[in-house]
Amino acid sequence: MDQALAEARAAALRGEVPVGAVLIDPSGRVIAADGNRTRELLDPTAHAEIQVIRAACRAAGSQRLPGHALWVTLEPCPMCAAAISAARIELLYYGADDPRMGGVAHGARVFDHPQCHHRPQVYDGINAGESRALLQDFFAKRR
Repeated sequence: MDQALAEARAAALRGEVPVGAVLIDPSGRVIAADGNRTRELLDPTAHAEIQVIRAACRAAGSQRLPGHALWVTLEPCPMCAAAISAARIELLYYGADDPRMGGVAHGARVFDHPQCHHRPQVYDGINAGESRALLQDFFAKRR
């Protein structure tokens, strides 16, 4: 989670919402790490999770990532949760809850939906305080 937090801090320095993600392969090696890039890329789908899933799929030469673990600083939104499912990621670790836009424990609860074809093991609350503080500080400075 430390590396995901570093990616979130780098995203904030770029003017992006500070969310970071790291994807780990089955051997424990980091294969992708990034933060939000929606503003930089002018792409509403360029969330940290999507960025690392795309990079990891290219590295693996496959659209599926079985046995992989995703670490992200904020509860994934419904779009990212659907991508996690489609990529068949085995483990999801996330930091802060997102009651307003989350798609795992809140809102759409993508993995609980009967049409969800793959459900990762989910572990939440990892460094949640630090993740939440990054977000709160970022938005406080914008107001």
